[in-house]
Amino acid sequence: MSSHDAAPITSDLTPSPSSQLDVDRARRFGGIARLYGAPALAAFERAHVAVIGIGGVGSWTAEALARSAVGTLTLVDLDNVAESNTNRQIHALDGNYGKPKVDAMAERIALIDPACRVHRIEDFAEPDNFDALLGGGFDYVIDAIDSVRTKVALIAWCVAKGQPLVTVGGAGGQLDPTRIRIDDLALTIQDPLLSKVRAQLRKQHGFPRGPKARFKVSAVYSDEPLIYPEAAACDLEDGAEPSTAAHVAGLNCAGFGSSVCVTASFGFAAAAHALRAIATRAVAA
Repeated sequence: MSSHDAAPITSDLTPSPSSQLDVDRARRFGGIARLYGAPALAAFERAHVAVIGIGGVGSWTAEALARSAVGTLTLVDLDNVAESNTNRQIHALDGNYGKPKVDAMAERIALIDPACRVHRIEDFAEPDNFDALLGGGFDYVIDAIDSVRTKVALIAWCVAKGQPLVTVGGAGGQLDPTRIRIDDLALTIQDPLLSKVRAQLRKQHGFPRGPKARFKVSAVYSDEPLIYPEAAACDLEDGAEPSTAAHVAGLNCAGFGSSVCVTASFGFAAAAHALRAIATRAVAA
């Protein structure tokens, strides 16, 4: 059964009441206030951020947002935690294998910040459900999707709606987290996933062309050349042939080797970008 044969599974993880909540929050998040300022912390607590894709990048993004006092998170993913996720996904632990990623992540967030409200959407974001899943509006959307088609559609949808967004490129096949950059999507390099996304946005949605053209969409990417594995060493998924798996260029790292040092850093960079934007708006208000 496909994810669209039935309504998506959605649920809320409601904050636990606690008479010590205010004291706990001051202790837990005082460092955030000292760094960003009290107005920014208040803005984080009011903020609602969506993370689309809770895998090798998105799980770390959600972790960072929860540890930065973001008040409401919407997590979107249909996958379950698997043993093959262990090298790069924060929720891949004994006891979580087979559990929906959104549930495993929500349970972890509840331990980080009991006051954080988590909306769990056990479904894949697709062009035909963007309005239903995302139409309520968010302070920020973080795109950690590995499908070119869905990535293209989500970026175009967010731009059309005026929805702030940061998109994340491919995180597999890289060793050096210091090579990670954030720039306009039109300017990214060394990223086959974002290159395909950029081409399709121009072809299908009229995004601008030319050396000085900008998409006004921020993207997290690495300028490190990709390290391709030997075909025989690929971790084959979904029955892929070795020759195919060796050339997959996506966030899911299928075929590529992957390091949590890089995938987590991608996720942290995306979270930092969203937090900085929310804080800047709060100070300017």
